[in-house]
Amino acid sequence: MELGCEYPKAEWLLNISTFRWNIRHLGGPEATFGLLSSAAPDTLNLNDLVLHSLIEHDASLSRVDTALGDSLHFNEHQFSILANSNPGVDYYNTTSAGHVQRDVLAQSIRLNPNLINTPKEFKIRTRESAFYLSTMGDPLTGIAPKKFVQILFREERLPIAEGWKKSKTLITAAVLGALQTVIVANSNWTATQACETQILGPALTL
Repeated sequence: MELGCEYPKAEWLLNISTFRWNIRHLGGPEATFGLLSSAAPDTLNLNDLVLHSLIEHDASLSRVDTALGDSLHFNEHQFSILANSNPGVDYYNTTSAGHVQRDVLAQSIRLNPNLINTPKEFKIRTRESAFYLSTMGDPLTGIAPKKFVQILFREERLPIAEGWKKSKTLITAAVLGALQTVIVANSNWTATQACETQILGPALTL
């Protein structure tokens, strides 16, 4: 599926805390783009990343939509769609990830009259799904133990004490792309509007 609306490659930043870092120590477009959320050019404040439609987006797996409440902190009810998916087995996979994206979006469409759901948001959501599957499980198959994924989301930590180990497979854009292809095929996604205003900072839009 070819999707319009270009967006910066900024994905998956867990809500941790605020820290300061000189910009020269930040590598890649993801980190650099994240700096746009702050009014200070040398400060990356993860709380500022809640700025709607910069990196933060509607139909999140674990946060409610901005128009519906607190989009910064983990929400168990929102996460329940993912947590309860793929019943009967102890793992999530690319098929279940696609179904979860479909169901979460359907919920947002039903509840949020201000929903933003363009190709940009869909790309980000799909990359995030591929990310949790690949980092918590097998990057090549997209199969990830439920217990690892749930700890990552609920406790915002790596489940090392529970037996998780870093994959020996390097997770590249190509690896994520292969998973995303299957997730897209199972998400039954369609845009609900054209490309929205581009958010480039706290006081800058295009």
